[in-house]
Amino acid sequence: MTAIPKSKMTLEEYFEFDKNAEGNFEYFNGEIFEMSGVSVEHATIEMNLAEIINPVARKKGCRAFPANLRIKVPILPTYRYPDLSAVCGKAQFIEVSGLQCLVNPGLIVKVLSDSTEKYDRGDKFREYKSIESFREYLLISSTGKNITHYLKHNDRFWLQSDYISGESLHITTLDFDLNVDELYDGVEFQIS
Repeated sequence: MTAIPKSKMTLEEYFEFDKNAEGNFEYFNGEIFEMSGVSVEHATIEMNLAEIINPVARKKGCRAFPANLRIKVPILPTYRYPDLSAVCGKAQFIEVSGLQCLVNPGLIVKVLSDSTEKYDRGDKFREYKSIESFREYLLISSTGKNITHYLKHNDRFWLQSDYISGESLHITTLDFDLNVDELYDGVEFQIS
């Protein structure tokens, strides 16, 4: 994330800014952060994910949503932008300062980048946990074939599993197995 060069904004100023912004911006403690452009690897993974999940979701009577759909986070006065979310049953929305936000995702997916990984695994995960319907979180590496899968056991305990090339993981929300290698199809990792 990159901070926008401006002094602190009020929440109302942020909402007005975000209504007219080109791109996705998140608000934290008076500052806004642009969810900057992504790498080729990130974009390929995100596209593969949507192509895999969308048909599965439809068959199950669920809906998958792309990265530019806002999710309302109850413990915050604002919202977040995951890379993909899914809802089984009726999708519910709330209007926040004139902007529609999904309030009942069951599955939230983030494709990690070096600049956001710590936040996505830490504070952002804690924020998402305040969403009552939230049951499953996927963190997908964009620098190697590695997926961290969190599944809610109860209000205080989440099961964590890690998956690598040659493995599949069960997406409980949509009741299907996701093949790690299929998700990374066409991704050529940069060698540092």
